[in-house]
Amino acid sequence: SYITLMAAKKVIIIGAGVGGSAVAARLSQQGFDVTVVEKNSFSGGRCSLIYDEDGHRFDRGPSLYLMPKVFEETFKDLGENINDWLELKQCNPNYKVHFHDDEIVELSCDLAQMKTQIEKYEGAPGYSRFLDFVKESHYHYESAVNMVLRRNFESIWDLLTPSNALEGIRLHVIDKVYSRACRFFWTDRLRRAFTFQSMYMGMSPFDAPATYNLLQYTELAEGIWYPVGGFNKVVQSLEAIAKKNGAKFRYSCPVKSIDVDSPSSSKTKGVTLESGEKIEADIVVCNADLIYAYGNLLPKSPYASRLSEKNLTSSSISFYWSMKQVVPELDAHNIFLAEKYQESFDDIFKRYQLPTEPSFYVNVPSRMDPSAAPEGRDTMVVLVPVGYINPKVEQNFPEMIKTARRRILQIIEKRTGVKNFESLILRERISTPQDWQRDFNLHRGSILGLSHDILQVLWFRPSTRHQTHKNLYFVGASTQPGTGVPIVLCGAKLVGKQILGDLGMSVPDAWQLEGPRPKGSLDVVHHYSAWLGWLPVFILILAINYQLFSMLKQYI
Repeated sequence: SYITLMAAKKVIIIGAGVGGSAVAARLSQQGFDVTVVEKNSFSGGRCSLIYDEDGHRFDRGPSLYLMPKVFEETFKDLGENINDWLELKQCNPNYKVHFHDDEIVELSCDLAQMKTQIEKYEGAPGYSRFLDFVKESHYHYESAVNMVLRRNFESIWDLLTPSNALEGIRLHVIDKVYSRACRFFWTDRLRRAFTFQSMYMGMSPFDAPATYNLLQYTELAEGIWYPVGGFNKVVQSLEAIAKKNGAKFRYSCPVKSIDVDSPSSSKTKGVTLESGEKIEADIVVCNADLIYAYGNLLPKSPYASRLSEKNLTSSSISFYWSMKQVVPELDAHNIFLAEKYQESFDDIFKRYQLPTEPSFYVNVPSRMDPSAAPEGRDTMVVLVPVGYINPKVEQNFPEMIKTARRRILQIIEKRTGVKNFESLILRERISTPQDWQRDFNLHRGSILGLSHDILQVLWFRPSTRHQTHKNLYFVGASTQPGTGVPIVLCGAKLVGKQILGDLGMSVPDAWQLEGPRPKGSLDVVHHYSAWLGWLPVFILILAINYQLFSMLKQYI
């Protein structure tokens, strides 16, 4: 039978991050013999949790649950209802954006609230332009999901098609996030409030393609959510589903190498652990950082050298604070933007430093989930973007950490009015670029992997399958389709479909996309023909011409 055939196929997955756990769940569902080997003693990678001795819980990395339909689709494909696994709470407002002049802009899914916020600064015409922005970003979102997230660009010819060229124009891939926003928002305040989101992908809004204003759209249209128990609950759920289907997870098992007979051999044989243990496999899926994998787990190659020099996303200095009390002046998500907005991004992406005046993000998970902190206290995560580790530039990270801490304390006190904020911190933990590199093998401490420059997306982005070793696949931030938890979940589906296709197997019906199902006659879609709207105009023109002809006829 199909399941018996697949059980004979042994799969080793390197890394129990989001991508590795999702692939494990998908392949084990199809009957593969799956083993996941993880370097650390915990799951999730960057989506892991930190606990302190008093019961404060921190999301080490991601805390914004965006694009909820992608998560729902993943669980549906696995035959599961996401609500049976995750308790999701919606943030309202999405977040507060704090400016240097003490003004606060609240961004929300509520159009009535957004109307008030936009008109406060740009009047009624500003709200009209905001709706135009939503319309364009909606198109960017829907088109990008179908064009990028659901396709594997295995060949240059998958990219070079007339339809893709036309779509690239519609997606404004040559324009930049900030310059495009200037068409819709006419004050610097709102331009900043609707462009900093490119940092979700570790990019400057002055460099990121304008297509990525789709990030603002998903917040406005679908909301920002939080899984009770922390973001790691997503990974825990995928692992539990995979185990239910027979997958095995082995922790504290770092991989030394992906075994190949020679750099030119067509297949991998399995992996060798740091302990010396060899594990044979028919298929290897690598969820480790892609640049690290090519440079350290595989034989040296010119391609690995080129990869290591590609453009990277930013790194971060992250502070994890156990607070002595609740700080009501801060919401679940808080953005503090620098007065010298563009200069702060240039410091990160061109000079690879801590900005002179940093912009930063403060997450208070206990505002959404009381279990994140002991009663009467708050748990707080402060993420300060900085340049990744660049050996060509002088970087003093110990000094950066001291400076970042001092400045964010000053900014929080000034903009929230909380006095002696530092005295409210009970305990502190810090993650630095070096920590990201050491703990998760992230190349140069870049927290989101390869950048999404125009020449590092689609076919230009590293493939999900090795060019030479045909049974070696990749899933994660630096391979197609890209970075971010929902994007990596889409990548896991692409890899699962690719593996089945390479084995000559059909994709399960459950993995196919479904359109809306009409429940009755009122739900049947009746397409509107646009030309019908012009019919009265054509009739009027004919009538006028007839009248003119009749009048002229009298004089002939």
